[in-house]
Amino acid sequence: MEKITISKNKKLSFDAKSVANAVYSVLNQTGKLSVEINAVDKEYIKTLNRETRGIDRVTDVLSYPTLDGIRYKTVLAKDFPLDSNRGRVFLGSILICEDVAMEQAKSFGHSYERELSYLCAHGLLHLFGYDHMIESDDVEMRALADRAMEILNLTR
Repeated sequence: MEKITISKNKKLSFDAKSVANAVYSVLNQTGKLSVEINAVDKEYIKTLNRETRGIDRVTDVLSYPTLDGIRYKTVLAKDFPLDSNRGRVFLGSILICEDVAMEQAKSFGHSYERELSYLCAHGLLHLFGYDHMIESDDVEMRALADRAMEILNLTR
């Protein structure tokens, strides 16, 4: 039985389903979930970053979770009936800026696929309630993303 469904636009050339499954595994999730992932350009992500976060600059990834207070919890449809669609809980949307991902891949010296996968994992962790506003949370979030990348054999 498929545990997580991904809706992504065709422009993103990486295996988002495998990334989602790796994050799902790292977080010990068991419920049926769904997420939306889209590629956007620099202008669009800058506008959204300004309008939704008050930060007037380009960024690599933005996440828009639909649920609050789910960090460290197993997300099950029975607990979120109004957020469920056909027995799946919709976690939210992730927007990845392709141009920034390509620039970062070159800068970090790894593949574009690895960068897209990392940004997807990072975005998924935000949907599950993780953040990096304080150092201890940043360390935890990076460790979880790195574990997902290890599962995918996409380490640096």
